[in-house]
Amino acid sequence: MVEGKIIKISGPLVVAEGMKDANMFDVVHIGEKGLIGEIIEIHGDRASVQVYEETAGLGKGDKVISTGEPLSVELGPGMITNIYDGIQRPLEKMTAFCGTNIERGINIPPLDREKKWRFISTVKVGDTVTAGDFLGYVDETPAIRHMITVPYGVSGRIRELFSGEYTVDDKIGVIDSESGSIPLRLMQKWPVRKARPYTEKLAPSRPMITGQRIIDTLFPIALGGTACVPGPFGSGKTVVQHQLAKWSNVDLVVYIGCGERGNEMTDVLREFPEIIDPKTGYSLMQRTVLIANTSDMPVAAREASVYTGITIAEYFRDMGMSVAVIADSTSRWAEALREMSGRLEEMPGDEGYPAYLTSRLAQFYERAGEVVCLGSDGRRGALSAIGAVSPQGGDISEPVSQATLRIVKVFWGLDASLAYRRHFPAINWQSSYSLYKERLAGWYTENVSSAWTENSAEFSRILQAEGELNEVVRLIGIDGLSPRDRLTLETARSIREDYLQQNAFTHSDAYTPLSKQAALQSLILYFRKRALEAIEKGVDIEKLSELSVRESIGRAKDASQEEYDKIYSRIRNEIDLQISSLENTANGGDTL
Repeated sequence: MVEGKIIKISGPLVVAEGMKDANMFDVVHIGEKGLIGEIIEIHGDRASVQVYEETAGLGKGDKVISTGEPLSVELGPGMITNIYDGIQRPLEKMTAFCGTNIERGINIPPLDREKKWRFISTVKVGDTVTAGDFLGYVDETPAIRHMITVPYGVSGRIRELFSGEYTVDDKIGVIDSESGSIPLRLMQKWPVRKARPYTEKLAPSRPMITGQRIIDTLFPIALGGTACVPGPFGSGKTVVQHQLAKWSNVDLVVYIGCGERGNEMTDVLREFPEIIDPKTGYSLMQRTVLIANTSDMPVAAREASVYTGITIAEYFRDMGMSVAVIADSTSRWAEALREMSGRLEEMPGDEGYPAYLTSRLAQFYERAGEVVCLGSDGRRGALSAIGAVSPQGGDISEPVSQATLRIVKVFWGLDASLAYRRHFPAINWQSSYSLYKERLAGWYTENVSSAWTENSAEFSRILQAEGELNEVVRLIGIDGLSPRDRLTLETARSIREDYLQQNAFTHSDAYTPLSKQAALQSLILYFRKRALEAIEKGVDIEKLSELSVRESIGRAKDASQEEYDKIYSRIRNEIDLQISSLENTANGGDTL
């Protein structure tokens, strides 16, 4: 144990002397209350400490005691449905202990030491196991079976292993290894700044199905992929992230509220327990871990909250699960880095952000991916990382947005003008992109529809053409366009309003399965195909635009999951009947 004394205090930064034998990133306790901090810089016997609690009341000469251990998280049963602060302190337990005004220096274990969990072993005494192998499981929630694994760096023969009810701290067995007997428990610890190991990292090959049509069709993200959602205030970043957390085909969600307003986390706490997860049939909270480090909490803990969240996600990934980490927002994290960098008197980079901003962001996103997990069974797990970015005024030329764009593979650019028109998700189809689209094309073709890739590309071409044609319309008016170009504008409007726009308050439209998306794509493009044929036969574009079947196409997205096949087939027949009627009229068929 190393003990030093404070010689300087500057907001969340404390400098202590007498810390020559301490290590970088050691956790320290400061002052009489034992405030929690982390060493982030050492010069000689002086250590700079990032304090994760309010430093008011500390004084020169107060003790700084190093624990000799890095900032770590406890990993085991009891994390799911829980809500933690940035350094994995359980907020509900803290509130019960000291009321709504959380006291400084409070130190409650992240995992309940009294609750007993029913552990069922799946291996036998005498079996040889290696790091990552399953020892057994705990049914933590109705939706999640929590697998207990052999800790990293441990291998050998099982001497003892017991099924029964245990706390996370109880011994459940013993492994005889080359270095001696190692007790086994339901709980493990892992340093947050160190990525958990795996056997092999794989190229992403499967989509993360979100049920959001603009994402799945135009800008998909792979399981194990990375994405950012930049946009100005009020453009719907939180709406998009909530939709991803609610509907994505992942086994578990780790939602990190990093420096955002408290009411947004309150919305999560109110909504998630009430939402029934279509995948499991249980409440969404039964597969969610929440990390809350809101804007009124200590600034320095924002960085820790991001690492805490992704370490928890890696732990569940190592069980063979698909996990999504949703960070809202990395801009607030970057602001914390900027403040600490300024107090450390480091040379500033662009707009005052530290020169290492990009590398810190990369350290976070590079922990995403699809991997072959440790263990002898070769199981695969995936960790997808999605971060919101909040550039001031929506200016994505600022450093955090640009640094993020250099790292992630998917860019969902939000547009305030779309949000003001109540078009959600407010993702701009002109500026957004996905670098996974070609890689995932084969999966969509094989598992959804042979026409998926072609239809998606056609949607993109039509929307791109709309942008160009709108420039022409501003100059010469819509009457100056050819009938084919006017049909392109009408089709683009149908794509925007009938396909890309979704209503999160309607169950049938909040989430759209891929099969229903494919059917709706085909319906819109079939109308365009038949309308082009009709134009060639002399049908007036105005009459095509006024057909009642177009309203039916717009309402088709509201069809229930059970009935949409029948409804779409009926609408397709209506398209043929109504356009054929116009063709007959144009050819003099009305005189027969």
